[in-house]
Amino acid sequence: MEGTPVLVLSRNIGEEIIIDGRIRISIIGLKGDRVKIGITAPPEVPVDRAEIHKKRQEWSGVDADAII
Repeated sequence: MEGTPVLVLSRNIGEEIIIDGRIRISIIGLKGDRVKIGITAPPEVPVDRAEIHKKRQEWSGVDADAII
């Protein structure tokens, strides 16, 4: 992702971020240095943690770093 522009947003608990009108990221809670988020997306949109995404790509023979 080096050189890729990144949008950085600050949100409070209960606030949301909407992506493409279809994906909703909700800030559920904060505990120490961890943020609990909720993600609502259509069933056809896969939502994975980065490490799971990378493993799925490795299993399918795709370079995960080339996709992100």
